[in-house]
Amino acid sequence: MFDTVLVANRGEIAVRVIRTLRELGVRSVAVFSDADADARHVREADTAVRIGPPPASMSYLSVPALLEAARRTGAQAVHPGYGFLAENAGFARACADAGLVFIGPPASAISLMGDKIRAKETVAAAGVPVVPGSSGSGLTDAQLTDAAREIGTPVLLKPSAGGGGKGMRLVRDAAVLAEEIAAARREAAASFGDDTLLVERWIDRPRHIEIQVLADAHGTVVHLGERECSLQRRHQKIIEEAPSVLLDEETRAAMGEAAVQAARSCGYVGAGTVEFIVPGDDPASYYFMEMNTRLQVEHPVTELVTGLDLVEWQLRVASGEPLPYAQSDITLTGHAIEARVCAEDPARGFLPSGGTVLALREPQGGGVRTDSGLSEGVPVGSLYDPMLSKVIAYGPDRPSALRKLRAALADTVILGVPTNAGFLRRLLAHPDVVSGDLDTGLVEREAEGLVPDGVPDEVYAAAAAVRLDALTPRPGAGGWIDPFSVPSGWRTGGTPLPPAFSLRVAGAEPVTREAPASAVVDADRVTVELDGVTGHFHRSGHWLGRDGDTWHVRDHDPVEASLSGAGRGGADTLAAPMPGTVTVVKVAVGDEVEAGQSLLVVEAMKMEHVISAPHAGTVTELDVTAGATVAMDQILAVVAPKEDA
Repeated sequence: MFDTVLVANRGEIAVRVIRTLRELGVRSVAVFSDADADARHVREADTAVRIGPPPASMSYLSVPALLEAARRTGAQAVHPGYGFLAENAGFARACADAGLVFIGPPASAISLMGDKIRAKETVAAAGVPVVPGSSGSGLTDAQLTDAAREIGTPVLLKPSAGGGGKGMRLVRDAAVLAEEIAAARREAAASFGDDTLLVERWIDRPRHIEIQVLADAHGTVVHLGERECSLQRRHQKIIEEAPSVLLDEETRAAMGEAAVQAARSCGYVGAGTVEFIVPGDDPASYYFMEMNTRLQVEHPVTELVTGLDLVEWQLRVASGEPLPYAQSDITLTGHAIEARVCAEDPARGFLPSGGTVLALREPQGGGVRTDSGLSEGVPVGSLYDPMLSKVIAYGPDRPSALRKLRAALADTVILGVPTNAGFLRRLLAHPDVVSGDLDTGLVEREAEGLVPDGVPDEVYAAAAAVRLDALTPRPGAGGWIDPFSVPSGWRTGGTPLPPAFSLRVAGAEPVTREAPASAVVDADRVTVELDGVTGHFHRSGHWLGRDGDTWHVRDHDPVEASLSGAGRGGADTLAAPMPGTVTVVKVAVGDEVEAGQSLLVVEAMKMEHVISAPHAGTVTELDVTAGATVAMDQILAVVAPKEDA
């Protein structure tokens, strides 16, 4: 086993790898950009090295900086986690050239399986069924369009490099192929530095099932069962579980053997995942999609049902140990489900969010595990991936695991940064999820009904109670309280008028609310009773949280609000929907535009958001340029309507 390992990543995966290194008695080295100087993974490692400024291209993606950090700290091996350079064959080769062990597969396997076109050809030659689609690499836009028309819509555009759903586009209308190809190329280039695309037939109402494989350098390859990853939004997995309710033992064994053959076909070593698309009405007809040559985000569910620590076995295999398991030794016991908690706001169309973590509570124990990179007081920005943590629940069967995970999400408190935790809790209670009737389109179809319509009245009641508590004087010396400082609403010659507070939540109309008499406000908790129902909220400053949902409740000053909007065009004003970077500016001041025309593109957390004209008119103001960093709600442009232009 190694003495020192450098973890070339950040966030929850860095924390998770460091945990296993500590258990094995291996010294851990963290790396960090200036944006992560106070991050949790930096504090939990045995030592840490600064590798550059905040942009990933100048820090976490800088191979020279990472190799220099390994040299300075005496590391013998590098664990890449997932994302960044985890599937970068050049980085694996650079590690080997520097005398470091890359804790992952050989560079040749990464290169082969990282090219989805070559990967499909290779596994098909090994007898593994593949999804029908385009053939050949380096296809032009015209060739991609021709291939899509030949296959017939709907089709899926996919980057040949990378994964995680980034750059993927589902196209149902051939008329928009050119626009979607251009957008997919932009995202692929931004995420992976390679804009090569392929096109595949889209299977309606499919299920996404992947097989975990583990291979050593001595010829042993085993699979550790499957994970159901069908609950996705924008092609990004958000809920994963093991095992899948869809597969019987015969299909599980057949898919497992296909995954083993896929791994053998590329000379794989280490932990990897073979992903399949499966028609929900015919599980026996499964198709290879791709192989992820790294540890997966959802690896904890496999760990819980197999009892194996996958990071530990990555380390052991990389250090030359043979696997002591035959396929018959691998058994799946119980059921595990994972939910990905991300910095995004369901109430604003799941746009990326940001802020500073003001209060944090993450459940652990009793069949619940939270893998997290969060800590209080640390900012969450728009530079990196939006995933903050993973909440995983284990039980003897699927219903018990579901119950535990819903309860754990309700107990998760992250104030200061809007997250999807409440949305995930409601999703897990959806009848189709409970019954196991899943497909990759379920979340998109049902998302609107899983986002609360407006702000619950009890949120404003709790916020008013917090405001009133802040105004209430505390006893001074001798326990005396100045009666004139008590906000009782007392008036000369009139009925007392209880104090009311004008409050607002972004996206909702302002509300004037009195604090309920039943309210109890503690240092970090508020209890209110409305309509005979008692609710408990966590609080920090202007933030309130309950059952995984959070609200930023601010004081509303109508005069200030009126002045801040004066002369800015009202509905004509286009503001940044999320903190991020302006990547494309398509117009200039004075340009005439049509309603719905794309004007700018803002990117945050590797996601693009198109800013469109609210109506036909003229661009009278343009406050940003390509490459500019913008804050949420920052004014970007103003479009005067045609009749006013």
